Amino acid sequence: MAGMPAHRHAIAIKRAYAAPDEDDGYRILVDRLWPRGLGKDAAHVDLWLKEIAPSPALRVWFGHDPARFAEFRRRYDAELKSNTAAVAQMDRILAQTPVTLVYAAKDETHNHAIVLKNFLESRR
Repeated sequence: MAGMPAHRHAIAIKRAYAAPDEDDGYRILVDRLWPRGLGKDAAHVDLWLKEIAPSPALRVWFGHDPARFAEFRRRYDAELKSNTAAVAQMDRILAQTPVTLVYAAKDETHNHAIVLKNFLESRR
């Protein structure tokens, strides 16, 4: 893909409520809303990139319903493809350092951070 960095660092995902680790690299909160009950200091995030999160309408439609996850993934992928500014910012960061995508959802197998990680990795 034109303009893509030759090397991109690793991408991990972690719940916002999990303890940060020195291996996390650059921690990016990828939720549109700040995690409930989590203080700014406790979150240990380097950047809050709310612009890369699913749109409010898509987030509400999904409602963390695993039965809707396949369709959510398709719709969020489409949003990401048109969200060139936020994706380009993520590409620039990944060219420089490993990243941990930080999210608040309770479901660790059906959430937008997984979709975002897959989307970013597919662009390598």
